[in-house]
Amino acid sequence: MRLAIAESGGSAAPPLVILHGLLGSSRNWGGVAKALSAEWRVLALDLPNHGASPWSETMDYPFMAREVAATIESLGRKVVLIGHSMGGKAAMVLALTRPDLVERLVVVDIAPVTYDHTFAPFIRAMRAVRLSEVRTRADVSAALAQAVPDPAFRAFLLQNLESGAEGYRWRPNLAVLLAHMEDILGFPALAPASVFSGPTLFLAGGRSDYLRPSHCEAISALFPAARHTVIAEAGHWVHADAPEAFLAALGDFLRR
Repeated sequence: MRLAIAESGGSAAPPLVILHGLLGSSRNWGGVAKALSAEWRVLALDLPNHGASPWSETMDYPFMAREVAATIESLGRKVVLIGHSMGGKAAMVLALTRPDLVERLVVVDIAPVTYDHTFAPFIRAMRAVRLSEVRTRADVSAALAQAVPDPAFRAFLLQNLESGAEGYRWRPNLAVLLAHMEDILGFPALAPASVFSGPTLFLAGGRSDYLRPSHCEAISALFPAARHTVIAEAGHWVHADAPEAFLAALGDFLRR
């Protein structure tokens, strides 16, 4: 599988790879990528079953990590790896199973634990929209409004809507994402010796409950060099809610 990549920055610069969250894509990271591209070769990937990347019937973290590893291997050098939410779990599994590919790891608002924050109701709502009958994006937004009342989150979901000659379609493979929701919410059991000892930053949103003090033990067991930073004014989408604070915290970590 060849993952879609949005690349920016000079080809000779050190590589930095970004992995988005569930129902996201490289598009969500455009502003951050532009800011980082002055010093880094930024590669924002579309994970399988998302964005412009191919669809697959498989959607668990070892699979995602293997596909990302293949992309990194083609670069011929270690990378700084950033992952948010679902992408953060994929990044953690990659760092734990292929530490030879990762120079530094940044995990944004997620821990290596099982969650109950399911997106299943939102995916069902997206699938229920009769795209063959809508004429505008506003029609789709209106169809989602009852199930997704938050306008900002609805706008985030609508970034997955694509218009073509045959009308509208959802870019993500919604059926597979729904079928594998248990895998996405969980974290895989890895070999007992799996540890990533490289520099690691866990970056949390102060208004989010995804990364909690109770997760510290699980994090320390797998990432003994982990540092923790909280962006007080941000929710779960830390990079979107507080981009300047996010970039400042990231820059501080990368300069150490």
